[in-house]
Amino acid sequence: MNPLKKLAGQTAIYGLSSIIGRLLNYLLVPLYTRYFTTSEYGEVTTLYAYVAFLVIILTYGMETAFFRFSQKEQDKKSVYSTTLISLLISSTIFIVLMFVNADSVAIALNFNGHPEYIQWFALIIGLDAVSSISFAKLREQGKAARFALIRLLNIFINIGLNLFFIIYCPFAIKNNLPSAEFVQSIYSDVIGIGYIFIANLVSSVVTILLLLPEMLSSSWRFKPQLWKKMMVFALPLMVAGLAGITNETIDRILLSHLLPSSIATSEVGIYGAYYKLSIIMMLFIQTFRFAAEPFFFAQEKELNAKKVYADVMKYFTIITSSIFLGVMIYYDLVQQFIGEEFHDSRGLVVVPVLLFANLFLGIYYNLAVWFKLTEKTRFGAYLALFGAVITLALNFALIPILGFEGSAWTTLLCYLSMTVASYFLGKKYYPIPYDLKRIGLYLGTSLLLFSLSVYVDLGMSANTLYLLIFISVAYILERPKKRLNSTPELFD
Repeated sequence: MNPLKKLAGQTAIYGLSSIIGRLLNYLLVPLYTRYFTTSEYGEVTTLYAYVAFLVIILTYGMETAFFRFSQKEQDKKSVYSTTLISLLISSTIFIVLMFVNADSVAIALNFNGHPEYIQWFALIIGLDAVSSISFAKLREQGKAARFALIRLLNIFINIGLNLFFIIYCPFAIKNNLPSAEFVQSIYSDVIGIGYIFIANLVSSVVTILLLLPEMLSSSWRFKPQLWKKMMVFALPLMVAGLAGITNETIDRILLSHLLPSSIATSEVGIYGAYYKLSIIMMLFIQTFRFAAEPFFFAQEKELNAKKVYADVMKYFTIITSSIFLGVMIYYDLVQQFIGEEFHDSRGLVVVPVLLFANLFLGIYYNLAVWFKLTEKTRFGAYLALFGAVITLALNFALIPILGFEGSAWTTLLCYLSMTVASYFLGKKYYPIPYDLKRIGLYLGTSLLLFSLSVYVDLGMSANTLYLLIFISVAYILERPKKRLNSTPELFD
């Protein structure tokens, strides 16, 4: 099968679970932004920002290490079992420590009086860390359908419980429905936003149960020498991951500390809501990564591997540029996704900047193939640390001046800098013939058409013309050319 068609097919299946699932999950944002205040949603946003760091620490790069060593080692079962046992031990230790120190951790994170939040999230993070390797096994085996099914069930359970606790329970009690007695036995309005976390915990428990067949079928052999080699490969990726998550989430933490206390939590809530409006871009990048990582490793041995990587980058840029343009053309409609209390004129600046920032993050993920294939993963750590320095420095400089607009611009400058640096390093260690002229043309065209839509607003429906122009340009330039000889075309 054509390698790009295979990648597209895998991405489509992963996308089914991620896009449908995440879209449904993100539909909770209108729920949260209508049932909770900006301050309450700010607390949720801040806590999940902390959690993002812990997820990276608890998986410590072993997911990517599993993919790499599954290709290198003959005994694939031992690679999986060694990774699984390692994550089980580390996650158990983490959960125990968090339960024992829940009170002090809650105080340190400004969640005074809610140590249960810490305990719930310790379980969520630990369970998700363990399940990550079983999901990786499904991806490595090409079992995209089972992967998608479990992911979707996780999302549906999470959404269902959110709707049950936040909407149905108060409604049932208020209107004295037949189920009111049962509801009162399991529901307390004092818990409030805590039900968001409870729903997440239950869905994580169900997920780990569904993945038990993969876990129980493990050989349960732990090979210390293999583990050491995997850790040498993985730890730089963990450092890179921590630096990367700093780039992605530290702005919400810094906003809560650098802005005046009277507005900080509310501003974090508004910024968090607008960050969610870049959902489509983030979803595509996420689903692409699910399929691309094992694909890139598997493609390495093919003669035309570098040509394939270059083509993947070009088509990735076309799709993400289309997403950017589509979201901004229909911005007025997209903004209705969040509650009116969260609407802010600054969104028209923040959203396109964040969209383009995530676009460059996706390009960076494509470029990262060079240090993963050459096993120079330390460069991934260096690049991420480079980005983290930019993120921290610019956030400290811009937040007091521009508020969360400064955080958005910082995100864009960070990912752009990392992308440029990775490209030039890749040219040295693993040169790939990327078509920079085409990539630049598509990025520039999408920005130009967006600017035109702002200054020459034709109305929501008529603005579709701008998107059609972009798609037409891409089609004309990329349509298969007629053969001039018998050499087979890449996309035939």
